[in-house]
Amino acid sequence: MKNVVVVGSQWGDEGKGKIVDWLSSEADIVVRFQGGHNAGHTLVIDGVTYKLRLLPSGIVRKNKISIIGNGVVVDPWALLDEIKEVKLKGVNVDENNLIISESASLILPFHKEMDELREDAAGKAKIGTTRRGIGPAYEDKVGRRSIRVMDLVSERNLDHRLETVLAHHNAIRKGLGKNIFKKDQLKKDLLKIAPKILKFSKPVWKKLDEYKSKNKKILFEGAQGILLDVDHGTYPFVTSSNTVASSAATGSGCGPNAINYVLGITKAYTTRVGEGPFPTELKDKTGELLGIRGKEFGTVTSRKRRCGWFDGVLVRQSIKISGIDGIALTKLDVLDELNEIKMCVKYAINGKEIDYLPAAVDDQLKVKPFYKTFSGWKTSTKGIRNLEDLPNNAKTYIHAIEDFIGAKIASISTSPEREDTILLKNPFGN
Repeated sequence: MKNVVVVGSQWGDEGKGKIVDWLSSEADIVVRFQGGHNAGHTLVIDGVTYKLRLLPSGIVRKNKISIIGNGVVVDPWALLDEIKEVKLKGVNVDENNLIISESASLILPFHKEMDELREDAAGKAKIGTTRRGIGPAYEDKVGRRSIRVMDLVSERNLDHRLETVLAHHNAIRKGLGKNIFKKDQLKKDLLKIAPKILKFSKPVWKKLDEYKSKNKKILFEGAQGILLDVDHGTYPFVTSSNTVASSAATGSGCGPNAINYVLGITKAYTTRVGEGPFPTELKDKTGELLGIRGKEFGTVTSRKRRCGWFDGVLVRQSIKISGIDGIALTKLDVLDELNEIKMCVKYAINGKEIDYLPAAVDDQLKVKPFYKTFSGWKTSTKGIRNLEDLPNNAKTYIHAIEDFIGAKIASISTSPEREDTILLKNPFGN
């Protein structure tokens, strides 16, 4: 096996950053293929914490190439700030280890404002957007009016593209009683940063084809989680991109035959940020304990995450939708202090048992979870690196998860530190 896709099997925040960083020690190339700077990956390496938003997790490792694919929407100013931030922590970022797809669409200031205007106006119907302009940028991409990285090359072309996109946005802004955006100032701002962005710009599909021909190992890094997928998630409380593993091919420009293994990052309990259905949510002291022990605050927004029991039904559904071959179980140590631990094994809606989450949000909100209860282990698992050293009750819980979801556990994470990982199967096949 050469190429691996890493996706979140829940609502994001499963600990993908650590796992991708850990896997990148074996990869040659690390590719981000969807999302924007609304997704945060936290890495803790030798006591230093890196909070990445647009940069692939491989950027913190030497002799690795990091790629931002065409499926990502890029806020150029946020990207330059992030590059500056990691450089201050001793990470080298230049044209030799970072590539940005020339086809990637840009997030511009009016996208962020539109995001904020809509969310504020939505009232109780708000979806919990991060207000980073991600959704409006993807809308412009689908509407064929977005500014792409390649448009920064020509002032004349940029001028034309800005006229097109602002004709759309300014009409909406007028209707909302907001000031229109001035093309000339925005063009001036973009041309000022253009050289800093363009030096990283390349045809990513072509570069990936070259790397494949040289038998380079490629790691595709997903953002958010499958339950936030715009097609397969808890719509409309979802992100604006496809977060499933198959979009690694679309969002980078390589065929699906380039994907050899799909690893689903799976938290040992469940969390969710923002609004939307959450069948196993705990609004009690146990939920608070999980949040405190798991440090459940968003990397990008610092928003408090909602916490609940492990939802086996949802993870099993994610595995089927995304073709997950194995899972990396994370944050097992967060459960160490609990007397008992529960796993959702079925739902009921209007008195009828079902084995999946229905598509309609009204039905999702009515779902009642049914649990299987396990005895807690009441001892620390933090830092354990061998399966045999885990408490018996912890091993019982792990095996029950594996049996129920129908996928093998490839690794178990017992702390945020890179090396505190129990490896059961190497996704790269070594």
